[in-house]
Amino acid sequence: MGSYKLSKKARTDLKRIWLYGVKTHGNQRADQYHQGMLDRFALIAEQPYLYQAVDYIRAGYRRSVYGTDSIYYQINGGIVEIMTILGHQDTEDWL
Repeated sequence: MGSYKLSKKARTDLKRIWLYGVKTHGNQRADQYHQGMLDRFALIAEQPYLYQAVDYIRAGYRRSVYGTDSIYYQINGGIVEIMTILGHQDTEDWL
């Protein structure tokens, strides 16, 4: 199994997404989405080249879309580092 780590920004993003989910959809759905996101991180770590490279956005970055969010990550020395998780409303500001 591959390994991954979350950047400080990605940890903050994950918490923000969960809190938004609780506010708009309730605890159960927020928890389900959160677990699905963690499952996606594990899949990315297992098969990091499965998802598209987005060098036109940031050099060395790849992106996996989960639900309404985009997970941006890099592969560094065999370890996947999740850099940020953006909803489509956040992407323009980040670019």
